[in-house]
Amino acid sequence: MRTQARVVVIGGGVVGCSVLYHLTKMGWSDVMLLERSDLTAGSTWHAAGGFHTLNSDTNMAALQGYTIRLYRELEEITGMSCGLHHVGGVTLAADRDRLDMLKAERAKHRYMGLETEIVSPEEIAKLAPVTNVDGILGGLYDPLDGHLDPSGTTHAYARAARMGGAEIVTHCMVRETNPRGDGTWNVVTEKGTVHAEHVVNAGGLWAREVAAMAGLYLPLHPMEHQYIVTDDLPEIYERSAEHPHVMDPAGESYLRQEGRGLCIGFYEQTCRPWAVNGTPWEFGHELLPDDLDKIEDSIAFAYRRFPVLERAGVKTVIHGPFTFAPDGNPLVGPVPGMPGYWSACAVMAGFSQGGGVGKALAEWMVEGEPENDVFAMDVARFGDWTGPDWTRLKVTENYQRRFSISYPNEELPVGRPLETTPAYGIWDAQRAVFGSGYGMEHVNYFAPEGAARLEEPTFRRSNAFDIVGAECRAVREAAGINEIHNFGKYLVHGVHAVDWLNRIMANRVPEPGRIALTAMLSPRGKIIGDFTMMRLAPDTVQLTASYSAQAFHMRWFMKHQEDGASIRNVSKKLIGFQIAGPNARAILAAATGADCSTDAIPFLTVRRMAIGHIPVTVARVSYTGDLGYEIYCDRDHQVALYRALSGAGAGQGMRPFGMRAMMSLRLEKSFGSWMAEYRPDYTPAETGLDRFISFRKNDFIGRDAALAERDTPPQRHLTTLIVDADDADVVAYEPIFDGAEVIGFCTSGGYAHFSRKSVAIGFLPTDRISDGAEFEIEILGQRRRAVVHQTPLFDPQALRMRG
Repeated sequence: MRTQARVVVIGGGVVGCSVLYHLTKMGWSDVMLLERSDLTAGSTWHAAGGFHTLNSDTNMAALQGYTIRLYRELEEITGMSCGLHHVGGVTLAADRDRLDMLKAERAKHRYMGLETEIVSPEEIAKLAPVTNVDGILGGLYDPLDGHLDPSGTTHAYARAARMGGAEIVTHCMVRETNPRGDGTWNVVTEKGTVHAEHVVNAGGLWAREVAAMAGLYLPLHPMEHQYIVTDDLPEIYERSAEHPHVMDPAGESYLRQEGRGLCIGFYEQTCRPWAVNGTPWEFGHELLPDDLDKIEDSIAFAYRRFPVLERAGVKTVIHGPFTFAPDGNPLVGPVPGMPGYWSACAVMAGFSQGGGVGKALAEWMVEGEPENDVFAMDVARFGDWTGPDWTRLKVTENYQRRFSISYPNEELPVGRPLETTPAYGIWDAQRAVFGSGYGMEHVNYFAPEGAARLEEPTFRRSNAFDIVGAECRAVREAAGINEIHNFGKYLVHGVHAVDWLNRIMANRVPEPGRIALTAMLSPRGKIIGDFTMMRLAPDTVQLTASYSAQAFHMRWFMKHQEDGASIRNVSKKLIGFQIAGPNARAILAAATGADCSTDAIPFLTVRRMAIGHIPVTVARVSYTGDLGYEIYCDRDHQVALYRALSGAGAGQGMRPFGMRAMMSLRLEKSFGSWMAEYRPDYTPAETGLDRFISFRKNDFIGRDAALAERDTPPQRHLTTLIVDADDADVVAYEPIFDGAEVIGFCTSGGYAHFSRKSVAIGFLPTDRISDGAEFEIEILGQRRRAVVHQTPLFDPQALRMRG
């Protein structure tokens, strides 16, 4: 066994073997995998082996498509069989909302190049004849769905990795993982110690235990899962072709052919977390005791949907654990705060996602960043606010919702509220309807007396539509107050703080007292952050960005930190409010007693002030696109600040507004949003953020790539469109048509209440963008006329925002 390696992968399931193979594929041969037992021991060996492309995140769907295509390559490389069965699959819709969801997914697939189709009940009956289509409205057919041999596929990955120079050591228990202080690791095993530059935790069922060796907590938990294999059925073995997969969300089941019979698995509501106190090291090749009582209701429903099952004998019951993250997506990437330590865990759908996980992690490690945006599975999407109890609750919720409809406006209740600000009680008393992001509660809107304090989940306009419209009009016609705690906030301080930021950020750090907007770029010139820089002092800059990207951004900051520049995350300590609207200046002046004229506080400036006895930082900027101010204070002063502002605004028509109104107001200015218009798949020149790049700086990360795009403009660009919508607006990823051709896609959209327009923002070929150009956007299966509108709907000359 080697005593030194560039990479040590811990865990010999399908994910660990995929990571190992992809590292060798990218040219790293000094890599090894350590497995405590045999390859596949854990959850891999008893997996049902299904694969599919359906995923609500388009990049995850693309990675799943890559995984499925990879299997043929593995077979060709190794000469081994993965036991592939490309039989296709259909997901059933038994109600309008489910059909709306499938139509929305089909729309995404159009520009992704996936050949899925909406099919009728009659077509489903022909495709999958064991299905009782009574009550079925339609379905989504995917010809790429199928299943494989889990053991054969894992060993094919392993052989391909060995062919690339990798070493695999089985029956080698890892005892410790110890950082050496230089970013490298000692991996202590029962057969000796390996010194590694990188450690990859692909521990599967034991990922928690492997993480704990490094003093790390990862938010994942195993759940019991059960599926049944039937005896031979003539309805199956007498067919001339293999029966396709059938996903029945109403019955929380998936069904496929297994040999001459059927295999059916369930995601039952009466589910159980497994190994709450830790996974036993001696577990591996065992199954859990059969527990058909737990799935009794699910089986009864399956008998109605697939009547052939009622007379089928049971050949085998497979009951074993699988690991899940709180949102169901994997935990992948470099662990924040732990140089050289990588996660490849919680890959619940290993045979749909394992190849893509291996590819992304290998690219990240070898080249410094993955080819595509993988934030949906980035381990940094969870922060230090997670813990075992919260994780178990959310994992259970996710398991129960495995086949539930994911609505764009839905807020899941379990594990909430977790983190709140001092203003939470103030908003609660005013009938706030809360949402949650990155563990923190925020106000979505305020329900009037007599209205339900719950937004109905829907793909169409919800019961909050008119309420949000009233909040928008209050901001535009008088003034609104909104909390600004859900920005990520960082203080950069030191003698070299400005120099460091000028290397990290694409724009130049502004002069003291000024504000500048900027992109933060990867070496390839991709957008990894959109920031506001506030120069508080010659050696101090406050940064604000997306609240949900805190760990993501801090990981980047720490990776590039230099002497003379300290970076502190103050997102929870530095909070406050924004006030916006035509009366905002009068409210601030009344609250401060100071001169708040444009001469005193011009647009894009920042001032230290006092509101009563409360020290505050006032920034003349607003995401509403209106006259507005962001007012920051210490967490301990927030309630007092609210009372002062509320008193000053009482005679000015000021009312609170939530995030639903905020996101409507920003559409009227075509302002982009993190992970919608600005994400690591896109570049500044494509999105318009290039206007916030200072090319006069000769040394900032991503400069060469951004300069190349400036000299050779991209072929696509963001633009705004006005949509002739009905009762549903653009959400994201809807295809944009020019005749029969899909030429672009939407990044976000919604209803701009003050302007009374349905708005979409999306990518179109640059040469087709012109005011008045007409296209069509597919919304819930219907094509709606959409017209390019390049001038902001509100305050097009920015007179109010800047005045």
